[in-house]
This record gives sequence, structure tokens and C-alpha cells, in this order.
Amino acid sequence: MPHTPSAKKRLRQNIKSRMRNRNTKQNLRELSKAVTAAAEAGDVDQLKSAAREAEKRYDQAASKGRVHPNLVARKKSQLRRLIKEKTGDLPKK
Repeated sequence: MPHTPSAKKRLRQNIKSRMRNRNTKQNLRELSKAVTAAAEAGDVDQLKSAAREAEKRYDQAASKGRVHPNLVARKKSQLRRLIKEKTGDLPKK
């Protein structure tokens, strides 16, 4: 356990940050699963809207430093490839 006041504060900050990061990553996983489910169901409109939302959330998470920018680039590429396989075209940004 921390002894100094600054170390105690840093521990509190780390706990809050860890919870925010976990929540963000869980939400991103759920969004990716929604895109995959829409692709498997064959619903093109839902697939494109879910992918658009997922890309937006990934970009927001990267801008806040909650996930690595390379992870975001990789996931967005995977989503776009999935859309292209299912529909033949890409969603609008």
C-alpha cells in the first residue's frame, strides 16, 4: 500500500483509469461483435451502420489514449474488409 499522500492519490487515479480503460475496451468488443453478427445475418444496412459506429468509437478511444492507434488501424481495416466481402462496397466515412 502507498504511504505518501501523492502515492495514495496516484493509486486512486490508476484505479479510475483502469476502470475507464476496461469499460472502453469492453464496449469496443461489443461493437465489433455487433458488426460481425450483422455480417453473418446478411443485413447490409445494419452492417454498415454498426461498422460506422464502431469506427467512430475506435477513433474516439485512440484519441483519448485508451487504446493504441495501431490497434485502431488494424480493427478498422478488418471491419472494412468484412464489409467489402459481404457487400462489395465500403461505407461512407
